[in-house]
Amino acid sequence: MLWTRTADEAPHRVLPDGCTDLIWLDGELFVAGPDTRGYVPAVVPGAHYVGLRFPPGRGPDLLGVPADELRDHRVPLDALWPGADVRRLAERVADAPDRAAALERIAVDRLPGAPRPDPLLAIVVAGLRAGEPVSAVAAAAGLGERRLHRRALAAFGYGPKTLARVLRMNRALDLARTGAPFAEVAVDAGYADQAHLAREVKALAGVPLRELLP
Repeated sequence: MLWTRTADEAPHRVLPDGCTDLIWLDGELFVAGPDTRGYVPAVVPGAHYVGLRFPPGRGPDLLGVPADELRDHRVPLDALWPGADVRRLAERVADAPDRAAALERIAVDRLPGAPRPDPLLAIVVAGLRAGEPVSAVAAAAGLGERRLHRRALAAFGYGPKTLARVLRMNRALDLARTGAPFAEVAVDAGYADQAHLAREVKALAGVPLRELLP
């Protein structure tokens, strides 16, 4: 998913979503790894961001590094790829009339040399997103729970239980943004009750649910 943003004075909280981002920021390319907790980055007002968000499990294949090595980190791309190549790519994005399309082109050009998407990862994400227990997800993927945990660390940056919590929180946020009552959101998103929802959002996002809504 492509996204753009121009920083302003208002704080912008980044929330865990299981994804990895390739970001161009005023001439520099860097990678934002999967987060375990929400945070507010320090920004310069007026700074222009262009980002490409890889769905859970896909970023590591294209970037060539396990997701757990990027967890909770912002890493310059030239720490992962040859510096000369990264400088050339950053200049290409800077000079492009459509910077988002140019950034996407970087990923497209990596596809032929990247591993094919692991179909088991889609099974894992779908199962966890549906609220299935880790044991059932492991069985559906044909993996033992320990092996699933190792695969999940490399693909998603954290184990399946943490990924399940992150996906559930984001589903709850989507529901809450529709205006649904928090008690209803808790039930529909798979929490034990509204108090459970409140604890989990505060633990993962760093602020209460109400502060995350428009």
